Amino acid sequence: MSMYSKKVMEHFLNPRNMGVIEDADGIGTAGNPVCGDTMTIYIKVKNGRIVDIKFQTFGCAAAIATSSMITELAKGKTLEEAEKITRDDVADALDGLPPIKMHCSNLAADALRAAIEDYRKKRGEK
Repeated sequence: MSMYSKKVMEHFLNPRNMGVIEDADGIGTAGNPVCGDTMTIYIKVKNGRIVDIKFQTFGCAAAIATSSMITELAKGKTLEEAEKITRDDVADALDGLPPIKMHCSNLAADALRAAIEDYRKKRGEK
């Protein structure tokens, strides 16, 4: 029996929105030095909404699944809505994560926030 939910395995084996956006409006990277997981999220923004989002993740099944899920959760949302996505939202959307893997969902939320921050910096916003 896997310690991961069916949904985690589904997103790990068939990740959504994996890849790079070459001309991304914002790029955010988050890493965990303890486990070595690193994820980068790329966003395209139009009229204040995330119209495209992709990720590249180097890490465990949970890191890949949370990256995939956060792109699903954030796509189509305004930047304000996307910034409010929490680690719990990501874990809940995946039907839970084992406690020792919860740090992976933090990375996904952190990388998304970093991408939004990068977008705002490039536009001269605070």
